[in-house]
Amino acid sequence: MTQRDLQRSVATLASLAFATGCALTQFSLPTDAGGACGASITTAEVNAWFESGSASLNGAVRPANSVTFPNVPNCSFYKWSEQMFLWLTSPAPPRYGGGGGLVMNTPAFFDVSLPDASGQRHFEAHSAGVVRAFNVRTAQRGVLGLPIVLQARTLRLLEVLPPVLGPSGRPLVQDAGGNEAEVADIRTTNEGAVVLLDSAGRDIRAPRALLRSKSNPEALPFERRLAQFEQFDRSSLVQKLVLNNRIIFLDLFGNFQKTEQGQADGGVLLAQNGSLVYYSLTVNNVFALFRSMQGTPVPIGTQFPTNQAQLNSVLTFATSKGQSPVIDAEALAVEIKASWVEAAGLADASQFIQMKAIVPTYDKTNPNEWVPNGTTTVTLAMVGMHVVGSAAGHPEMLWATFEHVSNAPNAEFMYTKLPAGTTTVPQSTTGVWVFAANGAVAPFNQMHMRLGGPANDRIVAVPGFSISPSNILRTMPWGLLGSNPGGNAEVISINNVVRGVLDAADVRRNYFHEGTTWTIFGASPNGSNQVGTNRLENTTMETFNQGANCFACHGSNTTAVSHVFNDTKPIF
Repeated sequence: MTQRDLQRSVATLASLAFATGCALTQFSLPTDAGGACGASITTAEVNAWFESGSASLNGAVRPANSVTFPNVPNCSFYKWSEQMFLWLTSPAPPRYGGGGGLVMNTPAFFDVSLPDASGQRHFEAHSAGVVRAFNVRTAQRGVLGLPIVLQARTLRLLEVLPPVLGPSGRPLVQDAGGNEAEVADIRTTNEGAVVLLDSAGRDIRAPRALLRSKSNPEALPFERRLAQFEQFDRSSLVQKLVLNNRIIFLDLFGNFQKTEQGQADGGVLLAQNGSLVYYSLTVNNVFALFRSMQGTPVPIGTQFPTNQAQLNSVLTFATSKGQSPVIDAEALAVEIKASWVEAAGLADASQFIQMKAIVPTYDKTNPNEWVPNGTTTVTLAMVGMHVVGSAAGHPEMLWATFEHVSNAPNAEFMYTKLPAGTTTVPQSTTGVWVFAANGAVAPFNQMHMRLGGPANDRIVAVPGFSISPSNILRTMPWGLLGSNPGGNAEVISINNVVRGVLDAADVRRNYFHEGTTWTIFGASPNGSNQVGTNRLENTTMETFNQGANCFACHGSNTTAVSHVFNDTKPIF
């Protein structure tokens, strides 16, 4: 049997496994995708990832060796991603300790807390029997860790500055003289120009947004992040002004920015089974140890370890702190974000990776405003995962994402097929999906609720909606434009081969690799050097901001590329 025949045979088996025997719809990957990456990987290679040397039901997988990463576009990046996902979701071998469970839930990993009142995060060690806490997700954050909105037409990401309020509680802006002025009202001229009015009803001349008030001498957390960037486009920072039921966005240069309809900060997602989506944030031992080496503040320009010499310095530090040996250190620095829904009421819950967790509960008496009233322990089902890690030649880290095959329908896409030509897969929403109603029609990906209330911890309906599930469509099914048949086929074909090697009953077979992105030669991201699947978004994590790329919010090749590294308190 030739390599191509083997690829097609494995792909057929994989597709049948995705498509049959489930109450939930599982979209079928095309079996005849002709991507080079599928042809570049063998069954023997995937078997070698397993600790036993052969694929077995839910068998343990070794991490990819990121120190010796071959760095050959594009297939080696996609292989790295597939192996890392299987490793993280493997049952933990005895060397990890911690009483079993998945590798990513062992003592070799740390949860990262939400920011405290000072904006600082903390590493929280795993230990046997401890249930991790999950939180309701807020909207995707930008490079500075601020909420984002999309600029109209260009879909450029704008970061929303923290509110700057005057003594009366009204928003403050800077006027033409550099003074702070309270905004009391908004008017529009006959030509459509926006004019801000002060408390005396006078026009505020040449208003500009403020980073913070002069009365507040202390730098805010986002300003500390801003200091980590030698170059930063400050035109992407906007101040949100809410007056008389109008919302406008003003930037630091006096421009009023128009944003896409339905975009808002603080968005919350609800599945079709009525479950909120909960998010976990985890890092491995190398990440936490490397952070602890840096002290506070992190020196500007610090990069994640990418070679053996840099890893050796981490291992030496670990020994000095009594933390040796460092398990699976060759994985280098790894950061994981996973999304989860409640398993209760979820059709085919056994087809999902599950775990117990403490989640917030809400008084749902008001259909337009849910008020937190405690916590409860539930079983959660994983619907998505970002796998992010440093590797040889790539301090900006490799950014991969995975989803469950039952999450949502795909928009139309093309792929290169075997033996030649291209095929178009039309959009179809028919079926039972986790995040879309059967036969859902446009508009898709509309935010129905967000965080709000006095403490910003309530779930409140977005005007025009009640608190309810959105209909989600995966607009970039393989992290690329649907009209990129060759790139789509690369990702599809490697999915088929890897999933085809897994045992038919392995739960990991129900997840697919949507794509991976990185920069050319590991440079700091810009508009032209983001490669691989450079429109990469996960429907469960970037739900309302699909169409950009990971680096739109993680724009650096220093440790500032992580939204948590510089703000996390060292362990020691």
